[in-house]
Amino acid sequence: HLDTLEAAPQVQIFATDIDETAIENARAGLYPPTLLDKMRPARRARFFAASQNGYTVKKEIRDLCTFSPHSLVRDPPFSRMDLVSCRNLLIYMDTDLQAAVIPYFHYALVQGGVLLLGSSETVVRHEALFTALDKEHRIFLRRDGPTPTLRPPTRPLPHGAPPLATPIVSAAETLSARRDRTRALDRASSRVLERFAAPYAVVTAGGELLHYSSRVGNFLQPALGAPSRSIFDMARLGLGLPLRAALRTAIATNRPVEQVVTVDSSSSPTRQVTLIVEALTSSGAEQYFLVVFRTAEMKGEAPETGGSPLATQTTDAASLALIAQMDSEMQSSRDELQALFEEHESALEEVRSSNEELHSLNEELQSSNEELETSKEEIQSINEELQTVNAQLITKVDELDRVNSDLRHLFDSTAVATIFLDQHFVIRNFTPEVAKIYNLITSDRGRSLNDIVSKLDYDALSDDVNRVLTTQQPVERRVTRRDRTAHYLCRIILYRSPAGEVEGTLVTFVEVTSLVRVETQQMLIDELNHRVKNMLAVVSSLAEQTAAGSASIDAFQAAFRGRLGALSSTYGLLSRDGWASVDLHEIIDAELRPFTAADDGNVTVRGPALRLNTNAALVLGMILHELATNA
Repeated sequence: HLDTLEAAPQVQIFATDIDETAIENARAGLYPPTLLDKMRPARRARFFAASQNGYTVKKEIRDLCTFSPHSLVRDPPFSRMDLVSCRNLLIYMDTDLQAAVIPYFHYALVQGGVLLLGSSETVVRHEALFTALDKEHRIFLRRDGPTPTLRPPTRPLPHGAPPLATPIVSAAETLSARRDRTRALDRASSRVLERFAAPYAVVTAGGELLHYSSRVGNFLQPALGAPSRSIFDMARLGLGLPLRAALRTAIATNRPVEQVVTVDSSSSPTRQVTLIVEALTSSGAEQYFLVVFRTAEMKGEAPETGGSPLATQTTDAASLALIAQMDSEMQSSRDELQALFEEHESALEEVRSSNEELHSLNEELQSSNEELETSKEEIQSINEELQTVNAQLITKVDELDRVNSDLRHLFDSTAVATIFLDQHFVIRNFTPEVAKIYNLITSDRGRSLNDIVSKLDYDALSDDVNRVLTTQQPVERRVTRRDRTAHYLCRIILYRSPAGEVEGTLVTFVEVTSLVRVETQQMLIDELNHRVKNMLAVVSSLAEQTAAGSASIDAFQAAFRGRLGALSSTYGLLSRDGWASVDLHEIIDAELRPFTAADDGNVTVRGPALRLNTNAALVLGMILHELATNA
């Protein structure tokens, strides 16, 4: 797009990330060939240069980008930005972090600046700071107005996060750091006494004074203004820059540095100082350095000699010495200038890196807000669906309550004893009518039916239930109470789930006592009809036989009446006992009573009690009557 403009604006891109390794890789701009295979050759040739390990982004593209590690929640924000692109970063932050980061974007953007977020991020909680230009693509415009007070989160830094500044030695240091410092000071003192025996100081990598010996007044003096512990601020004229350069070299090379410099002092002549900087070994995280000042007084200018040859030689020697001194000072100045230049470049790079870091920390919070907004819409939709489902569920529950109420009333009102059993003969439910057959109570649900006492003479119930489960065919049996007071029709069928799977059996007991009684009465009526027919036949046969053996009508009447009386006596006994059975003693007594009225002892009855059925009673009654009559 810049190529299409007549006057292209200056564009600078700050690319930031919290991962320093990723930033280093981005700075290198090196891509393996496989990643660029699908790029058009013309485009690849325009923006990339071939290298030994792949392709490197060309300098004109690299110069547009400033890379820097930067933390949105730790580091100060950038400012005067036209566009902030922070995509898919806010989604990894919680609500508190997002609330703290969004104002940073508002602060960083100029008036009318644009904020671009990820597809799942939004500024819904900060609508007073931004307005949506394209909500679908998450493009927001900065609103005019002051930025809220920036409040960096107060939560502790993650484990392993770099400190915000170089730590200084203070009274709040841990005991371990103090012990390390004490050991370092002891080693420094011993080393100076053994090797140098000269004024010295112990400093940190940042140049902060930790300790100095006596006789350092010719090299260090308190600086004007607020008290400072920096050795560079306290160094005398001509010593500050060489000291800074030597310390930096010692830090970079981790080797002793020795340098000769010239120092001016108000209390002593100008002198050359051999400056020695050496690192001290330390078991702690911070490195300490030993600075030693070794001096030798410089010779003054030679007196005039009147132009003699000796004086000329002396002058030449003095000139040579002066030239050598000037060369030395010039070289020292060059070294100091080079050190200043390197320090300036390093500081510039640090500033550039810091600026790069400040642009990369504003995305995750907005992404999380966008996700929350999307989640809120989804939750609202789900809530509406839940309300609909809840209304349907309430309707279904009401219907189920009505059905359960109807079923409960049906259970309570039905006269059919019903037991619901699972596949293991365990009681699932039962109707109140079952209490007449089994001693069941409400707490018996879940127990085996074999554990319940039954009033029925029906020990084969469990076998019939297993047969139904095996054959899947119903079974019907007529069973009786043990006291013979009631009769039931037992029916066993399968209990199936709505899916058609067998889950147990259903056992019902229908009382048929009245039906049994009707059947019994019908049987008695049939038997009575049969017996009446037989009796009429017997009477007819008696009449014929009596008539055949009677000489006159009177004899026939007497014999026939006697025989009918014997029959009626036996029938009377049978009808009295319900035509079930009659005792033989009673039959004999009834048949012989006409012949024993005088009680003359002509009949004696002996023998055990014997119950006779109907047929035997009628036959023996007739036989006894005939025998008694003949006798």
